[in-house]
Amino acid sequence: MPESSAVLQSGSRASCPTVGVKPDTFIEIDHVTFGYDERRTILNDLSLCFKRGKVTAVLGGSGCGKTTLLRLIGGVHRVRQGRVVFDGVVINVHDREQLYQLRRRMGMLFQFGALFTDLSVYDNVAFPLREMTDVPESMLHDIVLMKLNAVGLRGAASLKISEVSGGMARRIALARAIALDPELIMYDEPFAGLDLISMGVAAKLIRTLNEVTGSTSLVISHDVSQCMAISDWVVLLANGGRVVAQGTPVALMASTDPEVRQFVLGEPDGPVKFHYPAPDIGADFGLEARP
Repeated sequence: MPESSAVLQSGSRASCPTVGVKPDTFIEIDHVTFGYDERRTILNDLSLCFKRGKVTAVLGGSGCGKTTLLRLIGGVHRVRQGRVVFDGVVINVHDREQLYQLRRRMGMLFQFGALFTDLSVYDNVAFPLREMTDVPESMLHDIVLMKLNAVGLRGAASLKISEVSGGMARRIALARAIALDPELIMYDEPFAGLDLISMGVAAKLIRTLNEVTGSTSLVISHDVSQCMAISDWVVLLANGGRVVAQGTPVALMASTDPEVRQFVLGEPDGPVKFHYPAPDIGADFGLEARP
């Protein structure tokens, strides 16, 4: 992990100090503004950098734009303003050829696994290899078994998805995500719904895969303890795509900022409010009209 323990406290305009300075920047989020419709902005003038070969965790409450950030990196949506840069290339969602070439270098562990229930465990992992390569079946067979072995499920290759547990399904999805040996692996809530043992296994796998393959890992999660244990760098987002703080896990855990403390300690009272912004309750129930 990085030796520096500095924490950068920032607002939505914060930018990574490595932009244009160091060659280790792999992904750059450059003054990005995005919303699914014109009425609500999810990310507002957000700037971030993710370093090559590192595990970066993006933490934050529900609705702050964590998963949206992954979708923009994957080219699922077009930014309203700003740009997303992947290894020096600005992602253009309208350039299908470029997009497919870049996606070939990405692996994605979806929030709920997104496994194909009509396919076996083996065929789920083989799917991206069959779709995106011309690898012969004999070689594909060896690759699939190696990926399943990496997540401890080589013996489950012939099982149906309905026959595996939730924790096993998450590991199968991870094996599929790394089938093409991606340079970037994106994890969307990899610890959600797992028991403590499965959670620990998943966290260890993320760290081990990063170190063994030299890939860059981007982890989106609510789980503070697991992310702090495996990450090199942590970014804390708030609603509106505002960067509350970023730094090493040690630095964030030692922060005295009230908003950071509330999130990492799970405190119910503090700057982060429980209720989504809404009109006065009396207006919704027509109470203002009563005498």
